[in-house]
Amino acid sequence: MDNLRRLVEALIFAADAPLSVDRLSVILEQPKSVLRPIIVELQQHYTSAAHGFYLAEVAGGYQFRTCAEFAPSLRKLNRSRASRFSRAALETLAIVAYRQPATRAEIEYLRGVDSGGVMKTLLDKNLLRILGKKDIPGRPLIYGTSRQFLELFGLRDLNDLPTLKEFSALAPELAEAYPLNPDPVD
Repeated sequence: MDNLRRLVEALIFAADAPLSVDRLSVILEQPKSVLRPIIVELQQHYTSAAHGFYLAEVAGGYQFRTCAEFAPSLRKLNRSRASRFSRAALETLAIVAYRQPATRAEIEYLRGVDSGGVMKTLLDKNLLRILGKKDIPGRPLIYGTSRQFLELFGLRDLNDLPTLKEFSALAPELAEAYPLNPDPVD
């Protein structure tokens, strides 16, 4: 069993994307019921001990992640900057994340501006994906967030997104600027 634990740890470490229990089960030819307790044990081990990383459940799988407190030093190592998003990109991502599936017209209606360029950039970065076509005249494309989106923001699934109420509690000045029940415009 200890050897299996070490093998699971090695596979998760070596994987270039979050590794699901289903995928581990196929690779190791072991039932998921055997692998889940091993993953829980690994998560507890890396959380309880003083390590520079931890085992996170992200985007439907498991991945080792470095502790946020070490981000400045890690950026120096890779000589890269943290991903920065324009306000337009963040607005578009938020709209799609909370309202998906969404068409470009719906996104542009909510933002009040053309969003074609921003959406193309987000598609190119694999943060958005095309889910299909809406069954209405014109058959517009419908968009949703991708697994890469979940991975980038450290979310297990879309249920991990904060509710509007939680978000407002984090940023009271935004709550004043964007009230939950704005007065209707006549």
